[in-house]
Amino acid sequence: MKYLKIAAKIRINNYNELLPEEKNTVDKAKEAAFRAYAPYSGFQVGAAALMENGAVITGNNQENVAFPSGLCAERTTLFYAHSQYPDEAVRVLAVAALTKGDFLDRPISPCGACRQVMLETEMRANQPVKVILYGKKEIFIVESVKDLLPLAFDSVGK
Repeated sequence: MKYLKIAAKIRINNYNELLPEEKNTVDKAKEAAFRAYAPYSGFQVGAAALMENGAVITGNNQENVAFPSGLCAERTTLFYAHSQYPDEAVRVLAVAALTKGDFLDRPISPCGACRQVMLETEMRANQPVKVILYGKKEIFIVESVKDLLPLAFDSVGK
């Protein structure tokens, strides 16, 4: 029998330690969270994608009473980004969540479906996507989506 140990490299920062473009992308994700449609969970999530051309695309979670018909902020953002800029790489994806009008102290992590879409976004451009997960007390930064989904489903059999 063998074992496989998988580790993820996650940098922990506070807001003041972020680079200017990272701060801007986080700020846009936070703004987007306030526009989320989350009447059932009360859990509002915003995301922002910094594109290679400098554009910042935002999205948020959209709930629906016919669960699971809603969509997460990360996928809303990435699908819109690729519909507007199909040939542009995503450089940074920031995610922020709030409930009861206040941001969480610690970052949330994207769901499995979002991680898979994020990884395909990275694979499409053949370059890493930096992921910034915002929390008021600490911010997690990963340099590649692969750190969030190390045993990913990819184009097996190609």
